[in-house]
Amino acid sequence: MITIKSKREIELMKEACKLTAQVYDYIEKIIKPGMSTWELDSLAEKFIREHGGIPAEKGYPSGIRGVPDFPGSLCVSINDVVIHGVPSKDIIIQDGDVVSVDTVVLKNGYNGDAARTFLIGNCSEEAKKLVEVTKQAFFEGLKFAKAGNRVGDISHAVETYVRSFGYNLVREFQGHGIGKEMHEDPGVPNIGKAGKGPRLEAGMTICIEPMVMVGKQDIWELDDGWSIATQDGSLSAHYENTILITENEPKVLTIL
Repeated sequence: MITIKSKREIELMKEACKLTAQVYDYIEKIIKPGMSTWELDSLAEKFIREHGGIPAEKGYPSGIRGVPDFPGSLCVSINDVVIHGVPSKDIIIQDGDVVSVDTVVLKNGYNGDAARTFLIGNCSEEAKKLVEVTKQAFFEGLKFAKAGNRVGDISHAVETYVRSFGYNLVREFQGHGIGKEMHEDPGVPNIGKAGKGPRLEAGMTICIEPMVMVGKQDIWELDDGWSIATQDGSLSAHYENTILITENEPKVLTIL
């Protein structure tokens, strides 16, 4: 069921989303070669808690027998890992890496969700282009996130833009509604047809999150039961924000 947020709920969500954005400002200052993804995760968790938030991803249930609940406060996905990378003391960030970070902050009973991809040190031109295209794909979708339009209008804009560069998008995972729960209706795919899907209404809060791959669109799950990687080993990137649908232009809540 799609929920329309009240003015009070929107104000509470803004607080959660502001802290989510502040987490990324902090990460941008500290992420560096030689750091383990576990160290990055631990520092981010400390930051979140010190600022009155709760890392909502930590302990998120896998729902699969034999696969532990998510152990980190961040998903940290490097190079060919597109999403859901599990923080580890054994995974060291290297010069030239493309590092996608996804986190959800719970504050005052509401969630803020965003993802960023960081270029570490001396990255290839291909990596730089991929990250820029992935970020801009979000903003192309945002143009259609207006009351009266449909979810498919967002999906179509994201897909059209990304494919114009010869890149591919993850089909199996998508954006989503958000509020008291991390994942709410409606689903917001990155692939779709204009004019299709649920109609957007003022007061809806949703996440648009392009997950882009340089190579083929096939993905596979790593042995940890969480990490999703490109099957051909090609580079990937991820960019996401929580947005509010209004009577006029949409508002991005997870950018300061």
